[in-house]
Amino acid sequence: MKNSLKFIILLLFSVSMAAQTDTLTKTINLDEVVISTGKFTEKKREVPYQVQLITPSKLRFDNNQTTADALLNTGNIFVQKSQMGGGSPVLRGFEANRVLIVVDGVRLNNAIYRAGHLQNVIRIDNNMLDRAEVVFGPNSVLYGSDALGGVMHFYTRTPQLSANKTKVNAGAFFRYASANNEKTGHVNFNIGTKKWGFLTSFTYSDFDDLRQGSNRRSDYPDFGKRPFYVERINNTDSAVVNKNPDKQVGTAYSQYDLLQKIRFRQNDKVNHTFNFQFSNTTDVPRYDRLTETSGGLPRFAQWYYGPEKRLLAGYQLQLDKGVSWFTNARLTLAYQNIEESRNSRRFNNPGLRRQVEKVQVWSANLDVAKNLSTNNTLRYGAEITYNNVNSSATSLDITTNLVTPWNTRYPDGGSTYLTSGLYLTNQHRMADGKLIASAGLRYSLVQLKAKFESKEFFPFPYSEANQTNNALNGNLGLVWLPAPTWKISLLGSTGFRAPNVDDLGKLFDSQPGTVFVPNPNLKPEYAWNAELGITKNLFGKLQLETTAFYTLLNNAIGAAPFTFNNQDTIEYDGVQSAVFAQVNNSSAYVTGVNAAMLFDVTNFLSLFASVNYTYGRINTDTTDYPLDHIPPIFGRAGVKLQSGKLKGEIITLFNGWKHIEDYNLNGEDNQQYATPDGMPAWFTLNLRTSYLLNKNFEVQAGIENLLDANYRLFASGVSAPGRNFTVTLRGNL
Repeated sequence: MKNSLKFIILLLFSVSMAAQTDTLTKTINLDEVVISTGKFTEKKREVPYQVQLITPSKLRFDNNQTTADALLNTGNIFVQKSQMGGGSPVLRGFEANRVLIVVDGVRLNNAIYRAGHLQNVIRIDNNMLDRAEVVFGPNSVLYGSDALGGVMHFYTRTPQLSANKTKVNAGAFFRYASANNEKTGHVNFNIGTKKWGFLTSFTYSDFDDLRQGSNRRSDYPDFGKRPFYVERINNTDSAVVNKNPDKQVGTAYSQYDLLQKIRFRQNDKVNHTFNFQFSNTTDVPRYDRLTETSGGLPRFAQWYYGPEKRLLAGYQLQLDKGVSWFTNARLTLAYQNIEESRNSRRFNNPGLRRQVEKVQVWSANLDVAKNLSTNNTLRYGAEITYNNVNSSATSLDITTNLVTPWNTRYPDGGSTYLTSGLYLTNQHRMADGKLIASAGLRYSLVQLKAKFESKEFFPFPYSEANQTNNALNGNLGLVWLPAPTWKISLLGSTGFRAPNVDDLGKLFDSQPGTVFVPNPNLKPEYAWNAELGITKNLFGKLQLETTAFYTLLNNAIGAAPFTFNNQDTIEYDGVQSAVFAQVNNSSAYVTGVNAAMLFDVTNFLSLFASVNYTYGRINTDTTDYPLDHIPPIFGRAGVKLQSGKLKGEIITLFNGWKHIEDYNLNGEDNQQYATPDGMPAWFTLNLRTSYLLNKNFEVQAGIENLLDANYRLFASGVSAPGRNFTVTLRGNL
């Protein structure tokens, strides 16, 4: 440890000496622009929303293994993990299908996005992102259903054109990380002419089993240890002693991502872009389930997600003609094909159950902006998406290879899910641009149809479920800029989330002795939100920012005890289980605060810090009950040094205690994977460096979790990486 600290001190001294004649790339930028708050480019300073912008330079320097890790390392977004091949972002205490994921203008949330923990964000290749924008709080005016906690909008790189002769650019990197023996290779190239641009990229990542930290708290000396794993020996399941209990056997997986974009510039005012994305994985072990025991033996011999496939094919037309009814317009058409499966087999049971979900999504978005004057902008648009869900299931006897039907996760007769909406917003600058008012309105319609055909495995008392829900959402914002160094904003916004196929029609066992059954009578949930934001810039070097919010959730959808055919316990998969379902609670609330600081101390040194506190409760007739998904206090702080070629950063990520009395024991907080007292507080110390060898080559190195702390993120079923050495070699032509 002493040697590690000496290395850090030496590095900081070296960077500071090298930087005496260079200037830092400023961390404070008063002219940052964002897109996702209004569908078109606008200054971040002029919008009332709290926005986290992840720039290309930060994505490159942070050099994270997955997109989920890129979000986590902002210090303002919490991420839960059930397995290493996962990452479920939490925005203001909302998670999974209560937050919206958008890529290049196409919503990824589909009919089977679940309420628990959702790992789909890591199927986005962070190595090909141009930027990411996270808008916190309800934003159903622009995005419709699901945008309760916020919107994560990821923008992939755009094919570059060439004004004169054909130009070819290429880039590649190789990364190695020691904690999971990561080996990632990436290559991309761009061919640009005056009118055509072609951008291609391919990324392949291979991860071995993850090693967790070895330095545990003295009061929990065995927390997170993996004492055994299951192997099939002589056609018999055997619990094998793990020689290294810090090695989380059953976390390894691989993934590859392909992107192809073609751009055609018809003229200066008309652009066409074709967008193809494909992501696929090997089997991804569900690590938390593999650690469960029953009667002193492993509960499962196998539990894994089959290859998770995501295909997106899209077309976007961008018009900048400035005709009578629009200044800018964008039409986005997309088709998505998603396949995922759950495969599980109990210990010493030959039946391997396989549930397969296939989802096809067609979508169309029209977004229009009209500048009524230099101070008045009108935006309007329409959206429609159609989801088709097919669910099948089989049971394979691994000793005889006999395949028989099994119970499906979703209605076996198929399901459809249709969303549509129309929106209108207006932004008006007043008082010489010092006062900016904005307002918006949206009407949304959501239709769901599901058919329960087979009663062989479960005695459904109904054959189909049909729902039609609509909502009228609005927002009203005010930004006051009393001086160039001040920003004060007020925002009132609403959101809604209509039940999808996962909410309404899913049958599954969430944990031993608990079974969730469909609830066709589920209704939409609605959010009313108010927030206040204050930003102050001092001397052009220090920026202080804070946002406080309060969100009221009516008809809040959550897990609760239920009855099925008038019974509160039933037998499911050979286990007598308590019946639960997603139900509408009367109301719930979430409140919290975010505070952030950026300080350019000198021309080569900057400091940064952020902290987030969230509190949520379900209202009851007696004592309010904890709302699930609410993270403990968390954040990050650090120092950055930079010269022309050398950059260094030391950061700490931290989480406070999540005490067991603040867990929702009926929901998705996963108390079974925590200590008896809850999830302990933790912090990590991390170091990153990069050195530009020349204009074509760069080397990056880092040490993550320098103190080798053992910890878990709240609600997670897998421990975080221990001390992790990383090295990356990059080349560009």
